[in-house]
Amino acid sequence: MHFFSLSVAALLLSTASATPHHKRATTLIPKTVFDSTASFEQYFTYNYPWGGTTHNGGARMDKAHVSISPPGTLTLTAQPAKNQPPATHAGKQIPINYLSGAVGAKQHFTVPTGGGLLFSASVLATTTKGTWPAFWLTAVSGWPPEVDMAEWKGSGKISFNTFNTSSSAQTKDVAYPDPGAFHTVKCQLRDNGGGVVQVKYWLDGTEVTTHYGRDYVGKELYL
Repeated sequence: MHFFSLSVAALLLSTASATPHHKRATTLIPKTVFDSTASFEQYFTYNYPWGGTTHNGGARMDKAHVSISPPGTLTLTAQPAKNQPPATHAGKQIPINYLSGAVGAKQHFTVPTGGGLLFSASVLATTTKGTWPAFWLTAVSGWPPEVDMAEWKGSGKISFNTFNTSSSAQTKDVAYPDPGAFHTVKCQLRDNGGGVVQVKYWLDGTEVTTHYGRDYVGKELYL
């Protein structure tokens, strides 16, 4: 039985110069990335991008819970599971009660000096209690940076979060209407000077909030 599904219809990443008269953009992941398994596997790996099958939740990831539905939809599902060995995170054991799916981009992403990154996706995500779909960036080396471009923590809301430390995070939770429909999320990270990155979030074309991440410029990020 599927416990939740998270579907992404399009994912576009681009970099752009901050100089008004010399704007340029490079598509890093095309909108056609989920049109076929071959296209998907060109840009993404299965499980978490650092190679793990567990993180800090009660699910173990595997390839069987990832599927591509042409044209353009990636679906991640979860189902109850028994007799799974526990995961270990931050020195603590976490019981595994579900099998699920996760994917990570093969490429690492870096906000360049004077430039930025733009991420967008069309997403269908459940807000059912006990589920935790997420579309996020996290540091390749050390932590933070972390940018939760969209996160659903089973509360009926969608969360947008930017971490400076574990105890210093900027968060914005807003109502998430009609979880059974696709919604568009967009996040722009741009060099704001002094190593600080300005992070803007949109939901369905409406700007939701602006955060600032310290020492984010030049840091490699997993997606």
